[in-house]
Amino acid sequence: MEAEKPMYDRVLLKLSGEALSGEKGTGLDFFVMKEVCLAIKRCVDMGVQVGIVVGGGNFWRGVKNGEGKMERSRADRMGMLATVMNALALCDAFEQNGVDARVMTAVAMQGFGEPFSRDQAVRYLEDGKVVIFGCGTGSPYFTTDTAGVLRALEIGANAILLAKNIDGVYSADPSKDPSAVKYETITYDEMLAKHLAVMDTAATSMAMENRLPIEVFALKQPENIVQVVCGKKIGTSVIL
Repeated sequence: MEAEKPMYDRVLLKLSGEALSGEKGTGLDFFVMKEVCLAIKRCVDMGVQVGIVVGGGNFWRGVKNGEGKMERSRADRMGMLATVMNALALCDAFEQNGVDARVMTAVAMQGFGEPFSRDQAVRYLEDGKVVIFGCGTGSPYFTTDTAGVLRALEIGANAILLAKNIDGVYSADPSKDPSAVKYETITYDEMLAKHLAVMDTAATSMAMENRLPIEVFALKQPENIVQVVCGKKIGTSVIL
């Protein structure tokens, strides 16, 4: 059997908080987390450097949960705390499965993680550690999609791996429109022109301006992470 060969040297994996909750939709599914960590471990064992930005929607979504009821910046900061909860849970899952991991936060949180440092993050990655970035960008009004693109650019990632609850980019929401067509490849211009909500507009524009490719795929099968890292076309490739 031919050995797997990675296509990328360094990637930024964007995980939604909901993806970590499995079928429950809220909280944490430890079986799902273990499977995700084992898939990432295979990537690390192949020599791929992996950074992760994790969302917090399985605990709290600032805009959705707080809009109309709370001041926006406070609601967003609660969302940042939710991402740290997920980052700590992921870090523990990695360590239980023999993977050295570090949590870095965009806001100083002594005892929870190290303050984000681009240079230190790269050193950890080069040492074979998985680095989990919490607190989003550290500022309200920015999503973890934007944080994912920002961290990918800062650490010099070859691509963003966007692991979602859907298996790629569609012409419409497939859960609402049975005629929706899945794209194997789509350009940034097409994605913006068709108003396809793969990421928020700020994140999409930043990725496009910096010529950063994105691979969109379903996390329902964590093995997909390994397949995408090895160049298999299983979801949608977003290109220039």
